[in-house]
Amino acid sequence: MTKTSNIQVLHAGQQHVKYAEQICTLIYESALQRGTGIARRSPDYIAQKMTGGKAIVALDGERLVGFSYIESWSHGDYVATSGLIVDPEYRHLGLATRIKEATFRLARERFPYAKIFSITTSSAVMKLNTRMGYRPVVFGDLTQDEEFWRGCEGCINYDVLQRNNMTRCICYGMLYDPADHAPKKNLRQRIRDWFAGTANS
Repeated sequence: MTKTSNIQVLHAGQQHVKYAEQICTLIYESALQRGTGIARRSPDYIAQKMTGGKAIVALDGERLVGFSYIESWSHGDYVATSGLIVDPEYRHLGLATRIKEATFRLARERFPYAKIFSITTSSAVMKLNTRMGYRPVVFGDLTQDEEFWRGCEGCINYDVLQRNNMTRCICYGMLYDPADHAPKKNLRQRIRDWFAGTANS
């Protein structure tokens, strides 16, 4: 039985580039098993995410057992969390949750004012996103950056997206908007702020 306490969830760096090809294979095999789409990525693309400080890896010793990455879009107004995969032998241990939470924290640190979004076919990911404060949205509420949607061309369901004029697909869109989670001032603080503003006018 796998001991989850031995698994490290880390920010990826240059030293993890050696896993890029294995990550691409895991992403592809995961898509085949589910019969749904994960946009295919090249080892070079994955390596860039690692060296650019935009990826999370999970390691059991030297063995890669999980991965995810972030990418900014629309001049940093949006950030996508993508490519979440866990080695089949390490599933159902809570590892996907640890990776997702680490990826979310990375996105918030790197892009604190950006809206964070995810498109997924996984009910487990949707439940996890909901617990983290995401809400379901239509594709029109996500980035309209054409480069992001071109990334879907490698997905087996891309024809579905095209038939629906890029407005819906097999995936569901989910969005975390930092503005929805900003601390709200109480009535007393709002009154103080109002008086301070009138005194300075």
